[in-house]
Amino acid sequence: MFPLLPFPSPREVIFFMLVLSRVAGIFAALPVFGGRVLPVRIKAITVFMITLVCFPTLSIIVPQVPPDVFSLALLAFSEIMIGLTLGFITQIIFAAVEFSGQIIGMQMGLTISSIIDPSRGTQVQIMSVVQTLFATLIFLSLNIHHLFIRAIMDSFRVIPLGGWHISGELVHFLVMRTADIFIIGIRLAAPVMVALLLTTVALGIMARAFPQMNIFMISLPLNVGLGMVILGMTLTIFFHVLEVSFGHLSAQINALFQLMAKGG
Repeated sequence: MFPLLPFPSPREVIFFMLVLSRVAGIFAALPVFGGRVLPVRIKAITVFMITLVCFPTLSIIVPQVPPDVFSLALLAFSEIMIGLTLGFITQIIFAAVEFSGQIIGMQMGLTISSIIDPSRGTQVQIMSVVQTLFATLIFLSLNIHHLFIRAIMDSFRVIPLGGWHISGELVHFLVMRTADIFIIGIRLAAPVMVALLLTTVALGIMARAFPQMNIFMISLPLNVGLGMVILGMTLTIFFHVLEVSFGHLSAQINALFQLMAKGG
């Protein structure tokens, strides 16, 4: 279907650009590739090369070529939305990791401390950056990015070009997955939250028993030190929760395919 270079037909160029739009949407939403760490030139070359490799092997149901530029732009936009929706479910997990880092940082008294997040170029709490880096290592070590590369091929089998469909079931599914930000975030932050809550209760009792004691001077370094110790001791729990969450992505991707396809 792609005979190709150096003289492909205009129809094949249009189909190639539509496939490129879907691949670009997926990579734009992936945590590692969609941030500001990678230069735009490298991301553009990566997306183009993956599209170039995948395009000849795709069994694409060719739609009718739109007669005008506006309709073609809408078709390309629908392909981008397919990619963004697939990458969105991974961003939910990383948003939960950042949320847990904010909870831990607040409990430890590190609310006023912030550094530049290298993946987005914005200022966030230091614990959020640390936990996001841990989550990125798990994401790459479990080869979750390979899952999305395979999803590119599978998406064209389930959702043909121009076959994107939005429905109430799709919106409900995305809303329910968004709620996982709070569920996963609380699970990740639970060990440190419980330990520091008990510490705060103990310090409150000491403050009532010994009014002359300066609890504030004691609590700040104690919360930071104890939080770091508990975080290190429960790091395996942190990795396990992320591994389970990433393990559900395959089933969620298949569910998204059926919901985004017409008649799904």
